[in-house]
Amino acid sequence: MAAVTGGGLPAAAVRQWSTDAVDAGRRLDYWVGAICEAFLEMDCSSRQPTAFEGRLTSVRCADLIFNQVLAETQDVYRTAAGIARGEQHPFYLIVQRDGVWQLRQHGHVQQLRPGDVALVDSAQRYELHFPESFAVMSIQLPRHWLGQWLTNVDSALPRVALRDRGWGRTLSALCLQLADEPALAHQYPQPLLSGHLGALLAAAFEPAAGAAAPAASERGLATRARQLMAERLGQHGLVAESVAGALGVSVRTLHRGFAAEQATFAGSLRAMRLAQARQMLQQPRLARLAVGEIAHRCGFGDASHFVREFHQAFGTTPARWRRSGPA
Repeated sequence: MAAVTGGGLPAAAVRQWSTDAVDAGRRLDYWVGAICEAFLEMDCSSRQPTAFEGRLTSVRCADLIFNQVLAETQDVYRTAAGIARGEQHPFYLIVQRDGVWQLRQHGHVQQLRPGDVALVDSAQRYELHFPESFAVMSIQLPRHWLGQWLTNVDSALPRVALRDRGWGRTLSALCLQLADEPALAHQYPQPLLSGHLGALLAAAFEPAAGAAAPAASERGLATRARQLMAERLGQHGLVAESVAGALGVSVRTLHRGFAAEQATFAGSLRAMRLAQARQMLQQPRLARLAVGEIAHRCGFGDASHFVREFHQAFGTTPARWRRSGPA
């Protein structure tokens, strides 16, 4: 089965499948082939086989793959036979945007609400049940990548981060944002996005470790990191790896240092860059400096990304802020 290339991103980065490509009688068969090609070998059934519709957009960002799935009611089964035939067994981080759904694994049943996030191991059998049409973000995570962030990678039980509890709130918000616009994954430096997601997974799925008293190497680490980040704020490609290296700690220790203060590296870097940009926009001596140049000096990759981030944070555009101050 051939997937079509999506627009607006590099051809190698995005693939799309749509049941609109075939007639109504073949749509469910087409869909089963699409999810097996995009994800891994699974069985799928639907209570509406003759009226089935589905669209799948898959965006690759280095080691991670962000899959937006929009489809009719269905039941998905990862079977022992499918596992035996597969070579790779990644994990999937799954969030449903609108409706309720159900995860079954090892005799355990998890009822999930919109925004709840589940971590599923494809090396184990499981079932996903969607009683209504749905919009899902499913992020493919390689086992070796996940091992950098979780102490306990293998678990016989389903793991769920609730949308309204602890770090589940932040993880849910990130996944839901990507569920709406999977192409956003390509608008962030890949190491920054990867580190941000990994840190949130560690905080959300291993809260006991995060709740313990920070080790000596982690005390005050976020403060020292912010001081270093402030000195390098205008650097493009500023990532956790470079900051951790300069501080003489591991990347995981750096992220734990931020988590101990209920913060993240990526969120702190974004807030610092936006604060600096807002300050620069208010300075009369910089009035002739273009918004795009201010974005560049504050470390943003492009002006359009900066404008979106600024509007989301402050409720107005940089140009309007410059003219009239806060909205």
